[in-house]
Amino acid sequence: MTFPEHLAHLRKETGLKQREVAAAVGISWRGYQNYELGLREPSLSTLVALADFYGISVDALICHTPKPRA
Repeated sequence: MTFPEHLAHLRKETGLKQREVAAAVGISWRGYQNYELGLREPSLSTLVALADFYGISVDALICHTPKPRA
């Protein structure tokens, strides 16, 4: 799953509208919409705010699994 897909999935799973998530993390609705559409990538501070909002790590939010060291 890509980051935009995961972001949309998390929002829908909680039954929220894009505007509600955007307001909760302090960004514009259009900015949030662009993240879900994959047109823009959020700043680090916005990623942290979104992860905190959903109660998950930034790695989980962006669908990242660290690779073990060799």
